[in-house]
Amino acid sequence: MKVIIEKDHFIRTLKRMTHEVIERNEELDKIILVGIEKKGTPIAKEIQALIKSFEGVDIPLETIDISSHRDDLKRVSDVKIEFKNDINDKIIILVDDVLYTGRTVRAAMDAIMDLGRPSKIELAVFVDRGHRELPIRADFVGKSIPTSRDEMIICDSENKEVILK
Repeated sequence: MKVIIEKDHFIRTLKRMTHEVIERNEELDKIILVGIEKKGTPIAKEIQALIKSFEGVDIPLETIDISSHRDDLKRVSDVKIEFKNDINDKIIILVDDVLYTGRTVRAAMDAIMDLGRPSKIELAVFVDRGHRELPIRADFVGKSIPTSRDEMIICDSENKEVILK
């Protein structure tokens, strides 16, 4: 195991990503952050807090469990997805820790479309490691880290570091 992003770099990367979100979205009051459970939600909370700090705007945050929309054997049928906020005509920013094949993001988009019709869905990921199996690209990327399929990226939000395993 090797730490490839340490705490200072992790925090700087989150701040840069947040500034990119602010710059590309003039109407912050139309944004809803959606953290993909489990590891995307802590990143989404950090972005939410930084937007509040930088702009004084409290962006709504939802979490989404995509297990009922997966396309693999781990699909769980009894997961109910409910948001407190109406997503119709809103800008949804899906947030996850690592973008790999794109299948998690596809499942999250399917789940969101079951809830309503947002005006736009954007994707923020802390690490893009490549190896896409679906035509999915992140709008906001903290760091691109090319990996082999045998390697693993662990984005540790609690300790604010990224580990290559």
